[in-house]
Amino acid sequence: MPTLDRQDNVFVLDLGDGENRFHPDWITSVGAALDEVEKSDSPRALVTAATGKFYSNGLDLEWLSGHADQWQDYVVSVQQLYARLLSLPVITVAAVQGHAFAAGAMLSLAHDFRVMRADRGFWCLPEVDINIPFTPGMAALVQARLAPQTAHEAMLTGRRYGGADAEAVGIIDRAVTEDAVRATAAEIAQAQAAKAGDTLGTIKARMYAQVLITLRGTTNPLG
Repeated sequence: MPTLDRQDNVFVLDLGDGENRFHPDWITSVGAALDEVEKSDSPRALVTAATGKFYSNGLDLEWLSGHADQWQDYVVSVQQLYARLLSLPVITVAAVQGHAFAAGAMLSLAHDFRVMRADRGFWCLPEVDINIPFTPGMAALVQARLAPQTAHEAMLTGRRYGGADAEAVGIIDRAVTEDAVRATAAEIAQAQAAKAGDTLGTIKARMYAQVLITLRGTTNPLG
């Protein structure tokens, strides 16, 4: 399960050492960590990271197969997590040390900045290949955070981007060696920690106002 630590002004949220799929308990744990980050009143920033082969492999399809009647509520909870992270009043950096697929890739896009391992691991939106269409909220998030041509290719082809390719098209900000991923993310976060607060939160909320409205819609997140 996710764990939260603090190093100087940087909170580090480790998403786990498995596939880090969005099980309801995992979502709740991440939300509790964000509560702790947000309620702190000191200069602060947030890095999310993981340990092992995956940053996050996305939705927990195994759990969903046994809880089909909860599909809509589950999607609502995922989208609320994206909205929470996208509008968090601190600078956020995703340290992508391994695969970021589907909902996991979208989780990285809800951060302000992204650092990825250069030599191994893929960032991918495979929805077109697994026959799961993007919800309106998820589509809005991807299109708001990526350049139009990159969003078009990523969403329609399911291309797997390695670190260097992801950096070249603006999916990530830095591609670095494996041992530098978390440290580089922490450096970026530390440099921006003093900006945390209401003004930053308002800027984010206004910058992504329409995306947040779409993500937070609870009546029918599937469109």
